[in-house]
Amino acid sequence: MEYDEFIRLVAQRAHVPEDQAAPLTRATMLTLAERITGGEARDLAAVLPPEVAPPLVPPEDVAQKFGVDEFVRRVSERANTDETVARRAVRAVFMTLQQAVPGKEFQDVMDQLPNEFQDI
Repeated sequence: MEYDEFIRLVAQRAHVPEDQAAPLTRATMLTLAERITGGEARDLAAVLPPEVAPPLVPPEDVAQKFGVDEFVRRVSERANTDETVARRAVRAVFMTLQQAVPGKEFQDVMDQLPNEFQDI
């Protein structure tokens, strides 16, 4: 999947303009990189468009432990938007990731997240 298509899908699914979908995607990917192990983040980055992948290179290999609410709060803060928009964007990015990456790779990412992420 190309970057433009990825952002277009996030924008449609989050009900935001494309120019807002790009920073929301970046904030989500950066937060995801903090939440999963460095090895998994690098594996995911390898199958994504290069413009989406850079925030996935984590500063450390150890995953931080936090739930959905903290994930959304961090995305909201990073994208300078309210938590309602951030939650829709996180959901949209995850849906787009599921479509954009091989099924096993997406499942490997989801396996590192608490079950509450399945509902987002």
